[in-house]
Amino acid sequence: NEQLGLDKGLIQRYFIWLGNLVQGDLGRSFALNRPVLDEILERFNATLILSGTAFILCSVVGVLIGTISAFKQYTITDKIITFTVLTGISLPSFFLGMMMILLFAVNLQWLPVSGMYAIYGGGDFLDLIHHLIMPAIALALVATGVVARITRNSVLEILRQDYIRTARAKGVREGNVLFKHVLRIAIVTILPILGLQAGFVLSGSVFIEIVFQWPGVGRMLVDAILKRDILLVQGGVMFVAACYVLFNIAVDLLQRYLDPRIK
Repeated sequence: NEQLGLDKGLIQRYFIWLGNLVQGDLGRSFALNRPVLDEILERFNATLILSGTAFILCSVVGVLIGTISAFKQYTITDKIITFTVLTGISLPSFFLGMMMILLFAVNLQWLPVSGMYAIYGGGDFLDLIHHLIMPAIALALVATGVVARITRNSVLEILRQDYIRTARAKGVREGNVLFKHVLRIAIVTILPILGLQAGFVLSGSVFIEIVFQWPGVGRMLVDAILKRDILLVQGGVMFVAACYVLFNIAVDLLQRYLDPRIK
């Protein structure tokens, strides 16, 4: 009780914990017998690789197919993209991950089932990419669908504006219309959604890390819950929440820079 501080009052324990938090001391893991912050930082590298790759995928692919769908409105291309996007949004990421394992790892044996590197003879960059393909795609799918829908709606709204019709009437090429007139304005609408999806990807990585046995913070949290390692769970949740808040602050500042009307 004395070691855990349970012999003190609740208010006193809270302020002691708050003081330690300010100093970067999240306590010591019971199960691992090491500082909580050291364990989190060691695992965060794997989570950052997975979440960062998934976020880049959902941003690039989502904006791309959303823009194509808007420019090809009411065509067969638009219908195929819309159907694919709705299907992707409807599928839980962990279910998609299990289906991908069944198809590409078990049946076709194209990709590894789990882990970040091969147990024997792995550890290089290509081995990491090989293991990263399935979990990154599974994690990015839902976010890609959301970004694509928002992008399509935003681009369609801009395409109906008078200055776009004027530019086309003057013979401006579609490529210039897209990059100089449409995307420059659409990105202001899309950027906040990307910030929200970054949080979704970071939190959703918990399920994907379990399915693919990825050695990140999400898997660490689940293991800590099963072992009732309260300090590790508490520290992990706070660390993820802090990353989410900081990322959204960065997005707000970037949006303020890109859109002078917000200033």
